[in-house]
Amino acid sequence: MPPKVPPSSSPIDALVARGERWFADQGWTPYPFQKTTWRAYLEGESGLVNAPTGSGKTYSLMLPILLEYLGEQTRPTEPVDSTVGADLTPETGLPGLTQSDGRRRAGRQDSPGRKVKPPGLRAIWITPIRALTREIQAAAQRAATELGLDWDIAIRSGDTSTKERTRQRKTPPQILITTPESLHLLLASKGYEKLFADLRVLVADEWHELLGSKRGVLLELALSRLRGLRGPAFRTWGISATIGNLEEARDVLLGHLPEKKHPNPGRIIRARHEKNTEVITLMPDKIERFPWAGHLGITMLEKVIPIIYDSGSTLIFTNTRAQCEIWYHRLLEADPDLAGAIAMHHGSIARETRDWVEDALHTGTLKAVVCTSSLDLGVDFRPVETIVQIGSPKGVARFLQRAGRSGHRPGARSTIYFVPTHSLEILEASALRTCIEQKVVESRLPYLRSFDVLIQYLVTLAVSEGFRPQDILPEIRQTYCFSSISEEEFSWCLNFITTGGDSLGAYDEYHKVVVEDGLYRVDSRRIAMMHRLSIGAIVSDQVLMVKYVRGGYIGSVEEYFISSLKVGDTFWFAGRALKLVKVQGTEALVRKSRAKKGKIPTWRGGRIQLSSQLSHQLRRAMDALKREDYYDDELLKLAPLRDLQVERSAMPGTDELLIEYFQDVEGYHLIMYPCEGRGIHEGLASLFAYRISQFAPLTFTIAINDYGFELLSDQSIPVEEALGSGLFDDNDLMTDLNAGINATEMAKRRFRDIAAIAGLIFKGYPGKKKKDKHLQSSSQLFFDVFTDYEPDNLLLRQAYDEIMTFQLQEARLREALARLQQLNILFTRPPKATPFSFLLIVDRMRERISSEKLADRVKRMKLSLVK
Repeated sequence: MPPKVPPSSSPIDALVARGERWFADQGWTPYPFQKTTWRAYLEGESGLVNAPTGSGKTYSLMLPILLEYLGEQTRPTEPVDSTVGADLTPETGLPGLTQSDGRRRAGRQDSPGRKVKPPGLRAIWITPIRALTREIQAAAQRAATELGLDWDIAIRSGDTSTKERTRQRKTPPQILITTPESLHLLLASKGYEKLFADLRVLVADEWHELLGSKRGVLLELALSRLRGLRGPAFRTWGISATIGNLEEARDVLLGHLPEKKHPNPGRIIRARHEKNTEVITLMPDKIERFPWAGHLGITMLEKVIPIIYDSGSTLIFTNTRAQCEIWYHRLLEADPDLAGAIAMHHGSIARETRDWVEDALHTGTLKAVVCTSSLDLGVDFRPVETIVQIGSPKGVARFLQRAGRSGHRPGARSTIYFVPTHSLEILEASALRTCIEQKVVESRLPYLRSFDVLIQYLVTLAVSEGFRPQDILPEIRQTYCFSSISEEEFSWCLNFITTGGDSLGAYDEYHKVVVEDGLYRVDSRRIAMMHRLSIGAIVSDQVLMVKYVRGGYIGSVEEYFISSLKVGDTFWFAGRALKLVKVQGTEALVRKSRAKKGKIPTWRGGRIQLSSQLSHQLRRAMDALKREDYYDDELLKLAPLRDLQVERSAMPGTDELLIEYFQDVEGYHLIMYPCEGRGIHEGLASLFAYRISQFAPLTFTIAINDYGFELLSDQSIPVEEALGSGLFDDNDLMTDLNAGINATEMAKRRFRDIAAIAGLIFKGYPGKKKKDKHLQSSSQLFFDVFTDYEPDNLLLRQAYDEIMTFQLQEARLREALARLQQLNILFTRPPKATPFSFLLIVDRMRERISSEKLADRVKRMKLSLVK
């Protein structure tokens, strides 16, 4: 029973007590972190809430938004809750608000007991994925209604109808649940200042998902404008799962500048209760002593099916959409009785289908859903009993996020089954469990100086009411991303949007913004429409809509996959066998097929990289294998693989770098195992290949995975000579790395996305999208022009900076080289491929031959290796 509010208590005490009573009505007891957040919010503070998934983070901020309005009313809004209004003094007791403010904002004096509806938009709730919006809306509406508030809690996203958007403009909701892109579309609307006139707060839900992406930069810029409009009383809050740099995450969200102390840094409110997570690894009956990626996961189907039947509801997480399609198809093949009891959910499936899956999961009519990150996140108190993870998630935070979907309510235990896709991933399962026990999670690196996003934002402001640089620049400098922007750089951006800059001045289509009396604005309806259609920082390959010939939208696949099919070919998508009839514009028209086999679409998403925290623990697990310290079931299961690796070569300890060098019919193999993750190995392999080639004119084929990398040559490799001549030095690192990699080609690929975000490339109107190859050629043309005639172009420089920071991870690469310099070299010459090297060799072959042919080839290779 919540305590009674004493007569001498403050208005905030009364509102917190009202929140406790509402929780008690639901049969819940608020955690201390929730009550602390309610009080901090009502006292006018900003900050970041950090709590385990499924612990009630949503209501920690949704409830005080509602309670604050109750406190502004001159009379109680609920007869049954007379304590709220009775304890209010002539001043409301809330920061910056008096009773007269409450009456003015309410727009009318209501009689006791009558529901009160405020006049305008009070709160914006940002969510990173659209799948969350309906759940947040339901949670908020439930609380608002039961607290006696007749509030309109609306959603605006890419799926919102034109009719609903028009209604929201005419009659703004009190809480708007939206995405960063949709918020920028509002900033691109005429009269947006009026829409935000009553705005009190922006909440960034799942902030850790936005931090470290350009969508986070979009939100930073939008917040800078809202703070400029609403002044210091405007509050900003974030909700985040645990990450390694919470203080920096808070600073990015609140606009605190890097390396500068802020007099009011904002709160970080942490939940002190522990979320128990149980990790259960599904082990193969027999360990593969020569592992290869991909095959083992499917062979574990028979162990996953009983879990589905034994659980009330199960989410089966895969790391890619293609893997999602394969698992759904194979589950139905293995057990046809699951038809109708399982479904699939990923971002390329039609919105209507995804909505149906989410509703069916809520109501308990589905036993299981095979999904991707599209269901990583969710609103609190959602009932999912069991989680299955297919393959390593490559990061502790991602694994915990998914595990938290099980027992997704306060106090519940999370259970996650880990299904390895090859034998060495069993080692990763052991490392993941240790990281969870030691509370080790990754940081999210924020983007800095993303000029493509800034250019898009300036045009957004010009499309709506226009802007004056002297007003906007100080706001932009208050963001974490652009705190270091100089006058010259800002002037370059202004010149770029008005004249096209030094290189594009002769082309009128890049004169997007005009200047009249110091006001920068867009006066062309065509440019304004094209810009609104291009707002956002999510860039993907061109997609085609998959539709039935007789109508009915199924989903979307990337253009390059459809181009690999011939008319009449069958492919499996959204759980259906489909026959390609024809490609018409941006549509792939299909019919149902009865064929049992067909291609599975693939999407060109980058592979997930092993995090530095997980790679560190992976090296420790290998050290335990070396010492035969089988401290958990996973390591014990790997004993046969470990024994063969030691027999053929060696197991590296934490103070050793294993290098294997052998010759076979393919050529000379040089393989190193730093265990730093795929991204770092890409840079190390290119760097070492260049440095070794200085001793002999060699050409290398490079293969990489999370454990190591292979350099394959048709000639003998001078390994010992290179090892004795500073192979691991970080002197001249960037010079050698640029010479070893094709930096220009990498920058060209990166520049394509930058050009699209900055508005250099228009992807086309709805239903009339430009072909992927045309977009690629356009971006390459811009890249070449800037390289030849404007080498200091900020967008061009950004492309190279992003490669070094995010793709090759220069800082982490230097750390890896420094670590390698301290290690003892464990150099072996095995007579043939080892268990560790086999995984790399098969990965390299995978790029050249089909899956069925690869399986046959692997069988023959394994036979030759065991002789």
